[in-house]
Amino acid sequence: MAIVPRRILAAIGAAALLGVSACGGTAPPSAAEPPESGQGAWTWTDDRGKRVSLPERPQRVVAQSGAAAALWDFGVRPVAVFGPHRLKGGGRDPEVGEVDISTVESIGNVWGEFNVEKYASLQPDLLVAGMYQKDTLWYVPEESVKTVDQIAPTVGVQLSGKPLVEIIETYGRLAAALGADPDAAPVAEAKKRFDAAGEALRTLAAARPDLKVMIVTGTPDNLYVAYVPDHPDLTYWDELGLNIVSPDRPTESEGGFWEVLSWENADKYDADVILVDARAQSMKIDEMAEKPTWAKLPAVKAGQLYPWHAAERYSHLGYAKVMEELKTNLDKSRDDVVR
Repeated sequence: MAIVPRRILAAIGAAALLGVSACGGTAPPSAAEPPESGQGAWTWTDDRGKRVSLPERPQRVVAQSGAAAALWDFGVRPVAVFGPHRLKGGGRDPEVGEVDISTVESIGNVWGEFNVEKYASLQPDLLVAGMYQKDTLWYVPEESVKTVDQIAPTVGVQLSGKPLVEIIETYGRLAAALGADPDAAPVAEAKKRFDAAGEALRTLAAARPDLKVMIVTGTPDNLYVAYVPDHPDLTYWDELGLNIVSPDRPTESEGGFWEVLSWENADKYDADVILVDARAQSMKIDEMAEKPTWAKLPAVKAGQLYPWHAAERYSHLGYAKVMEELKTNLDKSRDDVVR
């Protein structure tokens, strides 16, 4: 059965599903108050403009896997996660980053799976999730929203329409507000590593302006070509100077983020390098090889196909690793494949 594209593209933008609030109503983002990170009252205004007010700092945090991964890198240890975190063989799903899944509870591992009863039993103080669509908490099923809201306050972090660095910094500030040390050695080292990886990509881009890169994901019916402005990571790399192929703005019916091509038209664009969605639920390169138009693409013929970590967590450590891998792959790629 074909996977619904918007659900396949978990960290890229698509249908998601939202989420008491012991939140004292809403407030515009401009009215956000600095959260209390010490003892006493705790406040936070999230990217929905929703203000959470609690008598003390939350201790028991539950987070969607991508949010959990980002918070973990900044020093927060959630008590439970939901969303992709355990592979079929029992190993850790890359989407949950460095989170030790043996020490956290699971309340759901796949789309539409959210054990509300277990969530309530954990007595959470706060739920954190990213948002690809406005006011929509990723991986909280629509039918569970009202119940989830009655159990504990929720915080949403907008993951589209914002710069990569800003999203990372939002998670960093939230982690500090939740008691993590923003000056801890691993956090500082990750920031240095992120900056160095970005500069290395900038240098590569300046030296090899003709190297064309395209980012795609696929389903049995369609090939999706990433629209750069809707993806914070791709936008960042574009600003660093990488020559990234980007289609025109997708139509409203396409839902943003991608130009949708039938496999018959999959050769609309060409590139020296193609980055392919590496998530477990996405179409694999060997499956794409069965499509004649795919096989004819210059990058495919040249074997210059590398992973794109579409659901990478928004932390300095997460994207430092991504950019280091990307540079390694681009360094070994020819830039004369497209003629």
